[in-house]
Amino acid sequence: MQTMQYEDLATLPTVVSITTAARALGLSRTYAYELAKRGEFPCRLIRVGTAYRVPTAELRKLLGVT
Repeated sequence: MQTMQYEDLATLPTVVSITTAARALGLSRTYAYELAKRGEFPCRLIRVGTAYRVPTAELRKLLGVT
């Protein structure tokens, strides 16, 4: 999985999958899910059924992107 580039952050929708958020943060998919299950993911997560979603605004804030 390739790390997301700065320009890619501008094209993200309002919420993204945990996999996309992991790419932006430079985390592996497996580690991102481990953090989510432990309640330690660095952004707020929204649970939709069995899926996790991350608000893009919070992801950008964590990364210092305005």
